[in-house]
Amino acid sequence: MSKNPRLAGGLIFVILFCGPPLLAQQAEAVGPEEMYERYLNLALYNTVPTVIKGGVIMPANWLADGSSFWYAEGSPENTVIYRVDPKADSRKPLFDTAHLRRSLAQALGHEAPYQGLPFNRFAFSDSEKSIQFSVEGKEWSCDLKSYAVNPVPPPTEEEKKRRERLTPKAFKNLLGGDAVEILSPDSRWFAGVKDSNLCLRSASDEQVVSLTTDGIESYGWDIWNASPQWSPDGSKLAVTKVDIRTMPKMPIVRWLKSPEQVEWHFYGRAGDPLWKSELYVVDIHSKTPLRIDIDRKGDYFVSILGWLPDGTEFLFYTVDREFKKLDLLAANASTGVTRRVLTETQKAFLNVSPFERLPLNFLEGGKRFLWLSERDGWNQLYLYGLDGQLIRRLTDGRFAVGEVKAVDERRGWVYFTAQVDAERPYDQHLCRVSLQGKAFSRLTEADGDHILQISPSKEFFLDINGSLSRPPATELRRADGRLLQVVARANIDLLKDKLQWSPAEAFRVKAADGQTDLYGVLFKPYNFDPAKKYPVIDYIYNGPHSRDVPGNMYACLTDPEPAIAHLGCVLIIVDGRGTTGRGKEFQDANYGRLGQDEIRDHVAVLKQLASERSYLDLARVGLHGISWGGYLTLRAMLLAPSVYKVGVATSPVVDLVDAMSYTEHYMGLPQNNIKGYEEASCLTLAKNLEGRLMLVHGTKDLNAPFSETIKMIEALMRANKPVDVLILPEQPHVPEGDGYKYWVRARHRYFQEHLLGSNEVPGLEKKKSVDARIVPYIGDYDFQGYTVPVLSKDGKSLTLIVPGQPEYELAPDQGQKYTITNAPGFSVEFLVDETGKITGLKLIQPSGEHYTLKKK
Repeated sequence: MSKNPRLAGGLIFVILFCGPPLLAQQAEAVGPEEMYERYLNLALYNTVPTVIKGGVIMPANWLADGSSFWYAEGSPENTVIYRVDPKADSRKPLFDTAHLRRSLAQALGHEAPYQGLPFNRFAFSDSEKSIQFSVEGKEWSCDLKSYAVNPVPPPTEEEKKRRERLTPKAFKNLLGGDAVEILSPDSRWFAGVKDSNLCLRSASDEQVVSLTTDGIESYGWDIWNASPQWSPDGSKLAVTKVDIRTMPKMPIVRWLKSPEQVEWHFYGRAGDPLWKSELYVVDIHSKTPLRIDIDRKGDYFVSILGWLPDGTEFLFYTVDREFKKLDLLAANASTGVTRRVLTETQKAFLNVSPFERLPLNFLEGGKRFLWLSERDGWNQLYLYGLDGQLIRRLTDGRFAVGEVKAVDERRGWVYFTAQVDAERPYDQHLCRVSLQGKAFSRLTEADGDHILQISPSKEFFLDINGSLSRPPATELRRADGRLLQVVARANIDLLKDKLQWSPAEAFRVKAADGQTDLYGVLFKPYNFDPAKKYPVIDYIYNGPHSRDVPGNMYACLTDPEPAIAHLGCVLIIVDGRGTTGRGKEFQDANYGRLGQDEIRDHVAVLKQLASERSYLDLARVGLHGISWGGYLTLRAMLLAPSVYKVGVATSPVVDLVDAMSYTEHYMGLPQNNIKGYEEASCLTLAKNLEGRLMLVHGTKDLNAPFSETIKMIEALMRANKPVDVLILPEQPHVPEGDGYKYWVRARHRYFQEHLLGSNEVPGLEKKKSVDARIVPYIGDYDFQGYTVPVLSKDGKSLTLIVPGQPEYELAPDQGQKYTITNAPGFSVEFLVDETGKITGLKLIQPSGEHYTLKKK
């Protein structure tokens, strides 16, 4: 099963301009349904940047000196691009905006739109002496000495073909997943797979060269499974050949086809035969595969890590099927002989994946490397020699190292993220330690989440930080952590004004054992009244490979689930025992017995929160989860029916024996853990259901089979228990596109009907007839990545919804022109092509300035 799809942990920013400021509005009285829609649309249409404006510089766009960078600031009407020089601690406009606008106006034949720069992205050329940018759908170049602006000639047919040749092509790997070609270091060849054989495609003339001929269906060459790698000189490929002939398959029925079609996809259940991987080095000149010796018995996974800088060897690892033992090995690229570098073991499981490359940082030209290990219960940093000898341990303590961000060999520093604050154990800070394992220091101070960007010179870094209550800001710091300046701060005035926002409340309580601290957040309605009683929704995932509690306001708004709080409930999210980020003892708490203690922890959380918050109504508790959260939703409804009254389980596995890649990692093999698997099944507990349950599943789910929901329905039928079911046709594990929006509203509707006690269902429009004259104008329009809907609520008039603004009512004027009745002076003109088809709209301000929105 997949990881939690919610945008929870970590700062996740969408870097876009804000929407057009139509009109300053007075504070208004807003009802729960309207406020729910405002919050929900922020998440569904990716428009959070309209209410959290600025504050985020990502990427930093480092300049050639390795320390300076540029970034764009301001809304479309007043964009300025700044250059920040850390050595001078200065921030100045990178361009003479007025001069550039005058030159551009001459080239365009008219004044450029807006007052500032009419672009926010560009590319340097000619050693940063000129730039290239796009305005009004055309490419322009500007000489930064003379500011002469000239059109960039459109690409020739040959240039278009060259660009196409340099674009990696996608294909399906043996297991049915998506893969893309891999470009060689010299940019001459793309490595790919065709008809189960390894092939090269020339980046210069599309010539295709076959490297192997022995691949057959279900037993062929694979460039996805084990992270294949080119040698540094581009002469060899480290790659795997995979045998999946003994693996079982599952059907995906394409119900919307006529007639219906059945597709068969490889899918392994716990204990089923595993694919076999053979490791090779292929010389692209001789086309001779050299098999690499792997001295390991039984089932195992193989993953390629990387080549030594001199190309003599490459490193890879093997890990057994239950993820208890990992061998890091070096393979001689000329002989195929391997040698063991080191071994990692765990009593429970290792936190590695055969589908994700382990981080590996070489030092001293490949003589040493950095290694992360949880061998003492906490992820720590070690320095090894290539002979496998431990040189020294670099970090030590009851904290988890996250990832290495940079290594400055010349000055002798390693920069990495780590969770070093005992009072706030989930905050990731930038830290550094010397290569001698001394002078450890924490370089960032602020509570909350941090995104770090270290300059190529390793002398400075940008720290984007924010918390549940503090808007994001970007700070410029020296490598030792000293603050130089706050480069940008976010403005959230609109968030507070239009959405009456208040931050989610962080809490700390005890787990069911009465000893272990658990951390979570609580979302309240915008019109919260502590004297009232509110139903509670537990938003659950709690997987052994995830952290789910958001650490900043941005993450809270990009997830649609908290929007439901504004309909009159309290939503909670908590990281229970068994999740990541708190060391192996905390994570291993549920090993071998998944589905047992997670719900006990969540019930304990609810009771502790209610003991201190009289407004929580524990007689009305519901929960929702997807994937692993869907499984735990079922567990909660069946193991704690007196607590949980309404549940929505999406894409669940209902019997853990039906999933290989997930459950074997954290449960072991079924034959070695018979009791654990038996107790983890939801099917035997169907008779316990007392509350209202809705099962949701997409028919195209390749992670959790659709048959899981069918099995659960059958078990509930035999137990004579009612269940509601929502089937999403052609939708994958996590619904996509319109299916995603429908799914979100459907589960919220279910909670409002059965938990919140209201018959007014959000998002469920009454059937209406729509005036044919306005039908062509209805739809979604795109403005710089934002979705701006035009819809009709009564079937007679049009409504324009601009993110972060009130709804604007449109009244017909003449032809395709409309006036905005509640924003005097503003008007809309719908754009049509020669066939009369609506192609976009023009939003016209009283000043005559306008914004063009393309119809999606």
